Amino acid sequence: MLFILDRRIVHYYDLMRVLVDREMKLLYKRSALGVLWTMINPLLQLLVFLFIFRTILKVDIPHYTSYVFTGLLVWQWFSKATLQATGIIIGNRPLIRQPGFPVSVLPPAVVMTGMLHFVLALPVLAGFLLMDGLLPGPAFFWLPVLMLIQFLVTVTISYLLAGVNVAFRDTQNALAVLLQVMFYMTPIFYSIDRIPADLRPFYELNPMVPILMGYRSVLLDGQSPQWTSLLPVVVIISALLPLCFLLFRHQSRRFVEEI
Repeated sequence: MLFILDRRIVHYYDLMRVLVDREMKLLYKRSALGVLWTMINPLLQLLVFLFIFRTILKVDIPHYTSYVFTGLLVWQWFSKATLQATGIIIGNRPLIRQPGFPVSVLPPAVVMTGMLHFVLALPVLAGFLLMDGLLPGPAFFWLPVLMLIQFLVTVTISYLLAGVNVAFRDTQNALAVLLQVMFYMTPIFYSIDRIPADLRPFYELNPMVPILMGYRSVLLDGQSPQWTSLLPVVVIISALLPLCFLLFRHQSRRFVEEI
């Protein structure tokens, strides 16, 4: 039994690796700049935020370049992965119609591709941290834990939306609008201290708020993440991930008919 389980895990790992590799090649096929394109968007946004909030509005947040760039990278991984995963079933009809193809591996493969882009951008972030005089300390070892939490949160949401989008094709468009709202409801370019205390509990219902604050605690403050804020996210995701996965598996029986 364990041998069969081991073989299945190895098979899923190999398949995930092939799908991530295929996604990277498709994204940058015949592209002169290749993976550098993933950096252009956050860097341009960073320049705009620095001009508006440093030059015009004089926002007083220490190490603002590193502060904003951390937020942009974390947000870019979450938003792009959820949006792409939502349309992953519709966009892979040939794969879905292959008998025996494990459809459930597709959403995690998209999120894994986003995580790979995040990792590739970390040296640029490290450069900004060094320019701000911020050196990695022992708290840096919490970074993989935060990435794992963000990966699980994004996979959970992706399973739910990818399945729903097959039956309700407006899901992807609605998500694009919702992500625009969430961008401004996440402390990417402003301090969470600006949020009134009586609104803070509602504001922190956004799971990306404690996750982003955790990244900043580790990278900018050199401190461990605030587990009082992150622990509820971990507990809720631990319960929701199996439920969303089972719901996706149940919906997947009708994918071939509906796409």
